[in-house]
Amino acid sequence: MQARHTLMASERSRLLPFVVSSGEISPRDQRDLMERPFFSLSKTKRTTPILYAVGDTRVEVFGMPEHGMATIWDADVLIWAASQIVEAENLGLTTSRFLRFTPYQLLTGIGRQTGARDYGLLRAALARLQSTVVATTIRNGQNWRRQQFSWITEWEICASRNGRAAGVEIVIPEWLYRGVIDRSLVLAIDPAYFRLTGGIERWLYRVARKHAGRQRTGWAFEIGHLHQKSGSLMRPSDFAIQIRRAAACQPLPGYRLSIERAGVRELLRILPTDLSTHPVDNYVDGIGTSHASTIGTLHAGLSGLHTHKPQLSLWPETAIPALNLSNLDSNSYVDGKRRSADNASRPSIAPFKGPGDGP
Repeated sequence: MQARHTLMASERSRLLPFVVSSGEISPRDQRDLMERPFFSLSKTKRTTPILYAVGDTRVEVFGMPEHGMATIWDADVLIWAASQIVEAENLGLTTSRFLRFTPYQLLTGIGRQTGARDYGLLRAALARLQSTVVATTIRNGQNWRRQQFSWITEWEICASRNGRAAGVEIVIPEWLYRGVIDRSLVLAIDPAYFRLTGGIERWLYRVARKHAGRQRTGWAFEIGHLHQKSGSLMRPSDFAIQIRRAAACQPLPGYRLSIERAGVRELLRILPTDLSTHPVDNYVDGIGTSHASTIGTLHAGLSGLHTHKPQLSLWPETAIPALNLSNLDSNSYVDGKRRSADNASRPSIAPFKGPGDGP
């Protein structure tokens, strides 16, 4: 008797594709991903889970042994996809969780090279994004409810007859898509972010953009608390050394770091270099002043697959509502006063065992 197999229908067969067009766009990041530990900060394969809990907010991330956990460099794929979706939504175009684009569009959009090695690295990144399992209670309302998903539910690299990669298809999870089309949950980032080479530097920039924005007093965190928020496998003392090095080298575009003392506590102060009285979230003129003009500025023609009207080079910032950047998940200092919105409990993370994260 022949075995009967039940095949799960592909999500791509049920979703209309959003075909990405090339063009100069301002990169955007999803706010929830900017302040919680969703990615490995090391390029070394990580399978040790991230287990982060503060009050009712929980984040659990699991990497599979074959590929390891998705890294903060792999997250560039999600940032690029989010940027394309937000721009299209702002222009009134129809978007979808199912994205279709060329490898060239993605790689040049995040400041990568386009050689054979880079296409291979893209394949590896897509595999890690799909195999990483995330469980979180973020954006689930007052009742504790956990959602579980992978960063990419499906992906395929389509090759031409000569074997060259000609197109990519990915499906992102509903949780991420909803966090992108809600513009109150999206922030502009400096294109120079893609040039940051260290995992901690990249993570620090996202924390700086989310919390400090362009506020005159910036934001300050206890370094021990930053270690917990990062999900790093480093020992707290080694992590503190990396933070002090970052403060000495000043690698973050648009922000200046300094070490402060509050009694026995060691703090990292994050100050924007370009101050503004405009709302932090919707005012981005001046963001991206680190002269990284070659990153994210694509001038190729529209993809032949695109069936919509051409998109503008920049989507109007005035369409983004002014937002309140007050933190609901931070233990920080503003104007010398401690601000804690982590409920009554301190963040708790299961003990990590493993090699330290590389800078």
